[in-house]
Formats: sequence, structure tokens, C-alpha cells
Amino acid sequence: MDKVTVLSALGDNYIYLYEYAKGRALAVDPCDGDLVLSEVNQRGLSLTDVLVTHHHWDHTAGVEKIKSQTGARVVGADAERIAGIDLAVGDGDSVGCGDIKVHVLGTPGHTRTSVCYYIKDVDGSGIVFTGDTLFVGGCGRLFECGAAVMWDSLQKLASLGGNTQVYCGHDYTEENLEFALSVVPDDKYFQDQLKQVRKCIDAGKIVHSTIGQEKLSNIFLRANDVAVQRTLSMSSAGEAEVFTELRRRKDRF
Repeated sequence: MDKVTVLSALGDNYIYLYEYAKGRALAVDPCDGDLVLSEVNQRGLSLTDVLVTHHHWDHTAGVEKIKSQTGARVVGADAERIAGIDLAVGDGDSVGCGDIKVHVLGTPGHTRTSVCYYIKDVDGSGIVFTGDTLFVGGCGRLFECGAAVMWDSLQKLASLGGNTQVYCGHDYTEENLEFALSVVPDDKYFQDQLKQVRKCIDAGKIVHSTIGQEKLSNIFLRANDVAVQRTLSMSSAGEAEVFTELRRRKDRF
């Protein structure tokens, strides 16, 4: 899955271009229409589709301009709050783009209508565009749903293949790992991951991750971890309760 181009915008946002066939591409969460159009025109791509994970302006601001200039089909799960949607989708749907299928995963939590887009490769690997549901080392704030709903959505993502590449909506990785170490300061995996992330940042590189890596280095996916539960004095609590406490602490971090 080396055909994903990452475009940085608004300081910490990520926009994605995925060239799913020669000369044909889709965009994900284009907050900056000019940036996307410039990249598409420079590379001579035909932009056929725009996938939107949720309605927030920092994921949708460029949609209408892109649509007006390219005629791209706009796909999303919230036609009431995302202007210009041509195809409304929900959990379990799939969208055809050339010879590939984009699978829609309903992942409420950050918003009630958040979705992620999963593309499975022929070799069993894949990519998932997670918007503001799952970040590298973290997860989105809970604006419209309770923590238990987000926990279920994260478990849906965690069930994907371990080598699935994660493409999230923002770069909060360093802060997320710093938060994890504030909870479990002696965790060697978190310590090593933070060192690697800082090296990437110093080198001007984008941090990449997989579902398998996230299950190890994302504290929000480790609510069932005995060490995490013990540190929080929640050894007898359920996983969703532990996740709720982690999210509450991260909001104040």
C-alpha cells in the first residue's frame, strides 16, 4: 500500500490521497481544497472520490471546492452535516472505486456518525483511514457519544489484521505517548516508542503505524492490561470503565 500520499495541513491535520489505479485517486478528509487540487494537478491525477470520516470543518472545509473543480463523488455518513454528499454510507457498506472496494466501518464516539474506511489488499494486508477515532497512540475526544460507545468502536478497529496500515486524521503521537507514560511510567514499550517518534519528528518524517503496533503502543487499546488497571487502582473494573478513566485523564493532560 505504497500509493498513499500524506498531505499535512492546518498544523497537525492529515489529508490523504490514495492512487487506487494508475492516474486515478481518491482523497480522504480534505480540509484544504487548494492543497489537494495542487497535488492532483501537479501529478496529473484524476480525482474521482472524496471520502469524509465525519462532519467537523477541519476534515471537510475543502470538499465543496474540490467537488466543483473535479466533479469528484463525495462519500460520507452524515448528509445532514456534510455539504455536498453524493453517496450516504453507513456501517457495513462498501464503495466501489475502480477495481477496489472501500469498506465502511461505523465508529461512533468522536461524533455519533463517525466512520472509518478500510481497504483490504490482495495479500491480506490493508489500510484504514481512521479520521478522529483512532490516532497513533491515542483516540479522539468524545463529543457526541459516551466512552463505552467509543470503546466498542476502537475494538472494531483492533479486530482488523495486525499489518493493516493506520492513517489517522491528526498528528498527536508525541503527546499521546507522553500521556501513556504519565500513567505507566515504567512501561518499556512506551518508552521505546516515544524515543522512535521523537527521532522521526527530528528528521522531519511522518510517524506511521499499524493496527498490530497500536494494540501494543496505544494505551487506550490496553484498557485490559493488568499493569494499566493496577496503576489506575481499577483491577476489578471492566475494560470500558478503564477506558473511560483513561479518556477522562487524557482530557485533562
